Amino acid sequence: MLNKLFKSVLEQDRASVVICDLTDTIVYMNPAAVKSYHKYGGEALLGSNIMDCHNERSQGIIRKVVSWFAESKDNNMIYTVYDEKRNKDEYIVALRDENGELIGYYEKHEFRNPETAEHYDYSKSLI
Repeated sequence: MLNKLFKSVLEQDRASVVICDLTDTIVYMNPAAVKSYHKYGGEALLGSNIMDCHNERSQGIIRKVVSWFAESKDNNMIYTVYDEKRNKDEYIVALRDENGELIGYYEKHEFRNPETAEHYDYSKSLI
């Protein structure tokens, strides 16, 4: 049941979530990510290597971040960039198993835009 709840959290998020394993394979994309990356293949990116979506410089940065995650169980999130066009901050976040061992990573987006919906406005769906 807990896995279904966690998956639902990701499925309902308005921000893109792309999860990779330690071989850099894209193992999950939430609906927001599928939509955001539709011009690059969208859902067809599942099972592909995230490195194929980045230039050589970005590949090196991702490898360095994942190595940093592996150095310590305390190294879990790093700020990567501010996207001015979409007014959001982006991070790479470590994914760990119940023993704290690194099992993957994902890109996290945090939008800076204030919410425009009214409090508890049931007439509009935000997703």
